[in-house]
Amino acid sequence: MDRAGEKLKRIRERLKLTYREVERASQELAGRRGSTEFVVPLSRLADIENRGTVPSIFRLYTLCAVYRLDLNEVLRWYGVPADQLTAEALQIGLDETHTVQIKTSITAPGPAAPEQEMDWSKTAFLRQWGKAPLSFLNSAGARPYRYGLVGLEDWSMYPILRPGSLALVDESRRKIVTAGWTNEFDRPIYFFEHRGGFLCGWATVDGDRLLVLSHPSSERPPRLFRYPDEIDVVGQVVGVAMTLGPDKRRQPRHPATEQVRANAATAR
Repeated sequence: MDRAGEKLKRIRERLKLTYREVERASQELAGRRGSTEFVVPLSRLADIENRGTVPSIFRLYTLCAVYRLDLNEVLRWYGVPADQLTAEALQIGLDETHTVQIKTSITAPGPAAPEQEMDWSKTAFLRQWGKAPLSFLNSAGARPYRYGLVGLEDWSMYPILRPGSLALVDESRRKIVTAGWTNEFDRPIYFFEHRGGFLCGWATVDGDRLLVLSHPSSERPPRLFRYPDEIDVVGQVVGVAMTLGPDKRRQPRHPATEQVRANAATAR
């Protein structure tokens, strides 16, 4: 299999570009970008092509610009599957709730997509996983949404939103709705950003005070913020993809118990 540097060399030769011309083009690009990091010197280009030297991300950007190449494709030549970045991120669980800069064209982890298009109006059995969850989340319309991941230690909206859930957040729905639902499943859930991170939950607003409410089953107390000084409404949760299974909630440690353990460790 050809090395990435050899592929870059063939493309340069096909374009009939000399080392000097590539260097000159990189200097012009570096001038536009205001950074010498983008310059590809003659000696470095020779090392990239002939010795397998891996270029910096800045020089790789420059070579892609000069050679008219797709950056993600060239990254794949170097063994970096940029198109799988979101799928990799979703495989790494984080305790804290956070937003996700996700591309909807990327397939979620799992087997290939079903051969036939899904009819979302009918109940069906999926033999394969593929793009189905992300396709479902985006079936509401073509407008781009933001995404949030409920942290693995965030039980605030359990059991409606389980830890690890992928939430679809509509940024156009930032006004807190105070009525119009008949049960807890219809009550709007909002995604919030505050100085300490992100929150997901129900909410009420009273003047310049915003109260974030957790599901009663979570046994989490409400959190009060000055609004909008201390908290921002990212948007309303309008879709969710989550797995179902046993309740694996970690038992919270009581402060007194922790102190006893600390004293015992000191005594040793």
